[in-house]
Amino acid sequence: MLITVRRSVAALGVAALAVTPTLASPLTAMAAPWPSSMSAAYAASLSVTDALARQDGSSQTVRGYVVGQPTGTNSVVTSKYPNDYAIALADRAGETDPSKMLFIQLSSGLRSTWGLASNPNLRGTQVDATGSLSAYFSHPGLKSASSIATAGDPTDPPTDPTDPPTDPTDPPSDPGDYYAGTEGLTGPALKTKLNTIISKQTVLSYGDVWDALGKTDQDPNNSNNVIQLYTGKSTPKSNNGGGADNWNREHVWAKSHGDFGTSNGPGTDVHHLRPTDVTVNSDRGNLDFDEGGTENDEAPGNFSDSDSWEPRDAVKGDVARMIFYMAVRYEGSGGAPDLEVNDKVNNGSAPYMGRLSVLKAWSQQDPPDAFEKNRNEVIFTSIQKNRNPFIDHPEWVAAIF
Repeated sequence: MLITVRRSVAALGVAALAVTPTLASPLTAMAAPWPSSMSAAYAASLSVTDALARQDGSSQTVRGYVVGQPTGTNSVVTSKYPNDYAIALADRAGETDPSKMLFIQLSSGLRSTWGLASNPNLRGTQVDATGSLSAYFSHPGLKSASSIATAGDPTDPPTDPTDPPTDPTDPPSDPGDYYAGTEGLTGPALKTKLNTIISKQTVLSYGDVWDALGKTDQDPNNSNNVIQLYTGKSTPKSNNGGGADNWNREHVWAKSHGDFGTSNGPGTDVHHLRPTDVTVNSDRGNLDFDEGGTENDEAPGNFSDSDSWEPRDAVKGDVARMIFYMAVRYEGSGGAPDLEVNDKVNNGSAPYMGRLSVLKAWSQQDPPDAFEKNRNEVIFTSIQKNRNPFIDHPEWVAAIF
């Protein structure tokens, strides 16, 4: 028999080693062992049960099966995952009791590989996750995960303990902590709680919006350009202004609906301001949102009639979630109007936008994509310091509206 050392990383300075008896082969017998100095730095993976009991902030590696995505203190979804921000681990692949699960916060560099919205087939996979044992979603968890690997994968080398820490400038998106206190809420109670959370923001001037949109709507393939909302075209950031071929600042919640204009607050909130071709912006005007009409010459795929505007399919959900954000964020305090969504069009200057039933359908048909999620992150980390909850939790549309 030969004793082999587990290669997963645990807290530095922990000398305990997991040992697994394996049958020696000629190749194994000739293999050079890990240097003793490195071996001493790697400790055994904790079980999920052990990690649940050890919420002491220490850096540990935990082994468990991916069983779903946490969406609240005591809720874990196993399908229709809202985003790539977190996973839940358990000691059994078939576990359904959230109290026996460890909630793992995925850092930005791990989401595309380990997030369930992008990788739904990972459910049931046994993994080793390394991070800090501390509460997430007000539930026993592992935060700031630095690495995740399929359990026992011999191709995954151990992390060198001298590796530098995660770049502190990485977006610290943490919807679990940000939305603390929303667990179990629906309807008016959830709306009120979200209003309290997202109202804590940096308020921009209308002049600030130009630079902000250059960051939020930057073309991922050309950092000198922005993507226009209704046309989908990439255009130079410098091509902003009021000319027919320029782009300007479209208020998705029409600023005449509530008559807030370009005043600081609802008139400058970049969660609903988007770069738009000047002519197309004029064509949309202050129309409510609905389906049908004549296709726009400047922006194919967008339609309008006398009382409504229908955006192209790729941004229908984006538009809906911007409208829902505004209806939750602005409730009549601080001199701002009380904005509400209704199931009508022709709302004129009243503080309403419609049509609710259509907007809800669009939000379902067009879930948040990478561009929209990144936009939310940029606004949160670099500009307003608040989030659009309906991008993080699309299921809250039905819970509130």
